[in-house]
Amino acid sequence: MGASSLRSLLLKTLSSPPPPSSHGFHSQTRSVAKVRLKWVKNRGLDHIIDTETDLKAACLLKDAIHRSSHGFLSSRFLSDKKKLLGLTVPVLRFLRRYPTLFHEFPHPQYSNLPCFKLTDTALLLHNQEQSIHDTHESDSVERLTRLLMMSQTRQIPFQALIPLKWDLGLPDNFIKDWIPKYPDRFRAVKRHDGLPCLSLARWDEELAVSHLQKNFEKGDPDGGIGSGSSHYRNFKKGGFLAFPMNFPRGYGAQKKVIAWMDEFQKLPYISPYEDSSEIEPQSDLMEKRVVGVLHEILSLTIHKKTKRNYLRHLREELNLPHKFTRIFTRYPGIFYLSLKCKTTSVVLKEGYRRAKLVEAHPLARIREKFYYVMRTGVMYRGKRLQELIYAKDNMGDDNGDGADQDSEEEDEMEDEDSEEIATDFDSESDEE
Repeated sequence: MGASSLRSLLLKTLSSPPPPSSHGFHSQTRSVAKVRLKWVKNRGLDHIIDTETDLKAACLLKDAIHRSSHGFLSSRFLSDKKKLLGLTVPVLRFLRRYPTLFHEFPHPQYSNLPCFKLTDTALLLHNQEQSIHDTHESDSVERLTRLLMMSQTRQIPFQALIPLKWDLGLPDNFIKDWIPKYPDRFRAVKRHDGLPCLSLARWDEELAVSHLQKNFEKGDPDGGIGSGSSHYRNFKKGGFLAFPMNFPRGYGAQKKVIAWMDEFQKLPYISPYEDSSEIEPQSDLMEKRVVGVLHEILSLTIHKKTKRNYLRHLREELNLPHKFTRIFTRYPGIFYLSLKCKTTSVVLKEGYRRAKLVEAHPLARIREKFYYVMRTGVMYRGKRLQELIYAKDNMGDDNGDGADQDSEEEDEMEDEDSEEIATDFDSESDEE
């Protein structure tokens, strides 16, 4: 065999996805009895969605102004970006609400045209954020790699990936910088329909471990996720793995709910990184596999949440059924669906405890500082810049309005069928 033939065979072996695993696909009929549950409002998680909507918009505006060649953007350019930013107020009013971040001044040529540039405070915060991106770049690269590994074709269109940039904690220019920097991981390709996509260059078996599997191994005294862990390798071939549950008040003690969840948890766990082509689409096994995929995607996000529409854009790539969003209301112990800010957001409940992230990524901490400046910066106008920026570091945890995740109340609608409620959510128009 020639050197070129051997090289081609080696590249084909490295790039090919893992073979499908056997999880007892012969018994996939529906046997788990579903229970009808009402949608329950969670004020603590709704409060997080509400505050972080403004935070995300401010961060996106900050990035847009920073990447501008002139160092500023005009109100005319920004006026039609309200929907894109997910705001419920006009962009101009939003910018004027935070003068410690955005400095308003008249256009150099058109004095009646308001323009905005970043203040010294915003620039300092931006530099701190970039430092975190640089320090934790390998972690961000792995998160993006895992998302591509969950795709059937190992590629995702840029138009579906870019909206997830902030949620996944990716730097503003990750596409431009990472493709040439990591040619062994990422490639820019065109799909069969001509759509530009980010493609996985090589499968990484060491990353094919879900968040749920990692937590399982952490709780096992003999476990370990390293390549030498025979216990992990044996488990990965098949087995039962339970999702953490945190039911709304009053549901967890119901016998019918306990029986339903017990049956569901006993189904074999299908890793989101495994081939699911042999699973019957209408089976209970596929439903648990869908729960696992959505659980893994939300686990990859910085704030353990994202917009429902962003997940819809990944439906084909992740081999999800057409009405997969019903899963969010069918399993309220795992997910929470919020209707705040004229959109629909999905939260992984285990990621929060008493309205605080259980594991706060460094990016989440700098964003928390950013929001602190947004909310209280006006009071520090007469003080030194560093006192404003670093005041948050010397303070204890601050929940803003004191929202508590444990404070839950039932929605006034007395719908009893979770299927009907989920259908209502699906028909609602989201703003992205």
